[in-house]
Amino acid sequence: MKVSRYMTAKVITARPDDGVRKTFFRMRQHRVRHLPVVEEGGKLVGFISDRDLRRPDWVDQDVDISHAYQLDDNLQVQDLMSTNLVVAHTYDPVAKVVDVFLERRYGALPVLNKDEELVGILSAVDLLRVLAELLDQQKQDK
Repeated sequence: MKVSRYMTAKVITARPDDGVRKTFFRMRQHRVRHLPVVEEGGKLVGFISDRDLRRPDWVDQDVDISHAYQLDDNLQVQDLMSTNLVVAHTYDPVAKVVDVFLERRYGALPVLNKDEELVGILSAVDLLRVLAELLDQQKQDK
């Protein structure tokens, strides 16, 4: 079982200079919670989640200060995106990627091909499809 079989190949992406409000509503429109961030030419440079957009980590950096954070386009995706990327590859076994999801508590990973090009995204929902397939197979084997 390889990642390429279960990943979502139709990837909605963001650009580093996209406004965060615009990006949040784009995610909502497409019913996704994670977006790979790509530069011109398609190079993967970051990853952002709806959680990053709703409440960035820096809001809580000082427990003594109250921050008023508003979702607007004064901030850009590059201000909130993760740049220390963990990725999956199309040829990775699903079991290896599941370990990454469990160890790091990730909800999704960008998927790259052997040429390190972004070709998909693998989410926890995609992994539930793997589980459903295995359970169905188990029923049939009985």
